[in-house]
Amino acid sequence: MEVDIFTGAPSHNLPALKFRDMPEAVPIKKMIGPSIIIVGAALGTGEYVVWPYVTSQVGFSLLWLAFLGITVQFFMNMEIERYTLATGETAIVGFSRFWKPWGMIFIILALLQNMWPAWATSGATALTFLLGGGNVTWISIGILVICGLALSLSPVIYKTVEKAQFVKVGLVLTFLLIAIIAAISTTAWIDLPGEAVGNFGRLPGSDLLSPSLLIGAIAAAGAGGVINLVQSNWIRDKGYGIGAYIPRLPSPITGEDEAKPATGFMMRQDKENLVRWKAWWKNANIEQFVSFWVIALITIVIFSLIAYSTVYNQDVITKANLDFIKYEGEVLKDVVGNWFGNLFWLMGVVTMFFVSLAVIDLTSRIGADVLKTMYLTNNSRFTEGRIYIGFVWGIIAIGASILLLGFNQPLLLVFINTSINGVATLIASVLLIQLNRKALPKAIRVEGFRFGMMLFTVLFFSVFAFLLVFDQARTLFGG
Repeated sequence: MEVDIFTGAPSHNLPALKFRDMPEAVPIKKMIGPSIIIVGAALGTGEYVVWPYVTSQVGFSLLWLAFLGITVQFFMNMEIERYTLATGETAIVGFSRFWKPWGMIFIILALLQNMWPAWATSGATALTFLLGGGNVTWISIGILVICGLALSLSPVIYKTVEKAQFVKVGLVLTFLLIAIIAAISTTAWIDLPGEAVGNFGRLPGSDLLSPSLLIGAIAAAGAGGVINLVQSNWIRDKGYGIGAYIPRLPSPITGEDEAKPATGFMMRQDKENLVRWKAWWKNANIEQFVSFWVIALITIVIFSLIAYSTVYNQDVITKANLDFIKYEGEVLKDVVGNWFGNLFWLMGVVTMFFVSLAVIDLTSRIGADVLKTMYLTNNSRFTEGRIYIGFVWGIIAIGASILLLGFNQPLLLVFINTSINGVATLIASVLLIQLNRKALPKAIRVEGFRFGMMLFTVLFFSVFAFLLVFDQARTLFGG
């Protein structure tokens, strides 16, 4: 008699996973979306702010770290997708099967990483450059409120976030195409390969690039931290694999609110289901590679080329603030024309707004998913949608309070975010190895080359996490 329950995954914190048939794989074009959202959430923090700032200080000598950061995150993202494809559960819920507090820990990490209104203040600052003035604090609060309304009034929240990030990525790629033609110097193109490849494995000695900035830059190359983990939620709502059996997250205001928790299933392990699995896995890898890896790398390189062509080695940039973005726009006005400098700042406004939208969404998804699945399973009043809306407006309230208290320096807030991001990425990569080695059947668990890449990911982020702790200890104790 066929066993209907998978006994390989821990079930002391959650119900055991019942077997379900893997749905037929859909064409790649119908799978496009989740990786666009994750790269859209990254297009701004790393590409528009952090890596251009790094380039303004040390040229292209650290781009090899961006390449490695994006590459290890590609493999990490696919391990996140592996678990959700097979079970329909999010990775964080999977971690909680082994130890229940992991869910709350990642809620805390998500809030610590994303409660800082870094993207809203960056977008507001870029808008003041464009308009010639304005109150950054109140513009930032306005951006947060608009994001909250957009998420609260969406019948199916995933569709709204996906469409918004498609628009954003399209606008950014169009801008970068114009920049390639009009704004990047010949010298920058010539220096790029020699500096980027020639310095592979080397860390430049610069007092302006602390370990906290370095680990933040690495994490910002792509997505990083809890942003990677929310790939689970997005592919589940898109209907990847077993995720097709899990209810999508609706708005309790305009959509049909679902009370059911998002505990998953396990795909059957017969030949027919494994064939379907391989088709899903192949298509998911292609979608992630093109939509995430290629776009993230191209955007970092081109934004760095723009920075190198305009503000590299300029004495006016001495502090970690957005003066270099302002100066970059002014130089672009002189080199290309007023229209392009203004367009550069406008892209900053647009990209940061959409990052704010994605970050509020993903942080709220983590909170709603964990609380409903792990702690409020049988509570019909606190549905996942209602918990989600509570997180959305709670994050906005915290962000507004931080701004009103005077913490409105965008780059400082970004570096706080990305430093926490890097540490969260390290923790998540360790847990993903445990999850996909011990909670999945042998036929679909992580092995071989990909297992090796996950071990390298742990080592990679461990080195920079150690540097971060060492640097902070030296600062605290005056070493």
